[in-house]
Amino acid sequence: MTTSSGLVVIVGGGQSGLVAARAALSAGLRPVVLEAGAAPVGSWPDYYDSLTLFSPARYSSLPGMAFDGADPDRNPARDEVVAYLRRYSGSIDAEIRTGTRVTAVHPRPGGGYLVQTDSGDEIAAAGIVAASGSFSNPHLPVLPGRDTYAGEVRHVAHYRRPEPYAGKRVLVVGAGNSAIQVAYELAPHARVTLTTRAPIQFIPQRIRGRDLHHWLHVAGADLLPRAVLTRLVRHAAVLDTGVYRDAIASGLLARREMFTAFTADGVIWPDGTDQAVDTVIFATGYRPNLGYLAALGTLERDGLPRHAGGVSTSHPGLVYLGLEFQRSFSSNTLRGVGRDAIHVVTALTRALHGGLRRRTRLTQRGSVRP
Repeated sequence: MTTSSGLVVIVGGGQSGLVAARAALSAGLRPVVLEAGAAPVGSWPDYYDSLTLFSPARYSSLPGMAFDGADPDRNPARDEVVAYLRRYSGSIDAEIRTGTRVTAVHPRPGGGYLVQTDSGDEIAAAGIVAASGSFSNPHLPVLPGRDTYAGEVRHVAHYRRPEPYAGKRVLVVGAGNSAIQVAYELAPHARVTLTTRAPIQFIPQRIRGRDLHHWLHVAGADLLPRAVLTRLVRHAAVLDTGVYRDAIASGLLARREMFTAFTADGVIWPDGTDQAVDTVIFATGYRPNLGYLAALGTLERDGLPRHAGGVSTSHPGLVYLGLEFQRSFSSNTLRGVGRDAIHVVTALTRALHGGLRRRTRLTQRGSVRP
């Protein structure tokens, strides 16, 4: 078992884990990053091939390293983000262990945590940063008839490119950016219908000649707290230059209200008609991948953590990073996670120092053994 009185384990080596390590080093902590994948780049290599960032390069950098390239207004592609994260991890003077999956975290008597990995290793940690993201925990809604449907059901997390769907009848479920991007990409290859519970809400990508993220930055909207956001943003919205809106308006991309159930070979629409369908792709979001914390009893029944702004409300020395809307609109993005990292690492540092002071006082009184 690895033991260190001041060691902080960061679970996850993607964008959140890397900025957490950088913030921890700046705070004088000793971070160890445990990444399940083969490289400290998170889930980016597993996204669909054509994915590009929704924000321009100039607004998409992590703290301490800008995206390189001649055009700061381009939207970096998936593989460019992967290369960027590789460079970023190399700039951090922290121990990063790849191919190491955390299986459980247990409390230790007297404070701190015991981290167990799939290789059988155990690490005694003073604190934990849960930065494991959500890509490996895609959400699939429960619908009647799903078990008897003979076609293909998959989440967009497992979609890569349109060619395998050529000539097929495909439904894409969802009203967010990923859903409409994938549906639009599939349209030239397959018979595609985008199905949503409500009409799609479009947000213009450019306003007065500037990218939307310029105005978010100028207005400070990226920093709006969760309480404000939940009042302003009630439904998924799609960033659009006009291409997607026109595709739906012209009939190039069909859109229908969400189907009510599966049949053996397709779906039933709200008007009672049925349609044969080969494949249903759900772009219905993700849930935090935090099952390794179950032994702590810090998760709600739905798997979401008990926290305030990323700081555990049940366990001192436990913080989270990269949760959607954790503290602001941009919390789980490249451009926003750095701010949250400073916030939670500051709280973590205070908790660890406070615990050390308490243990020192008890030791001096003879209440505990040093």
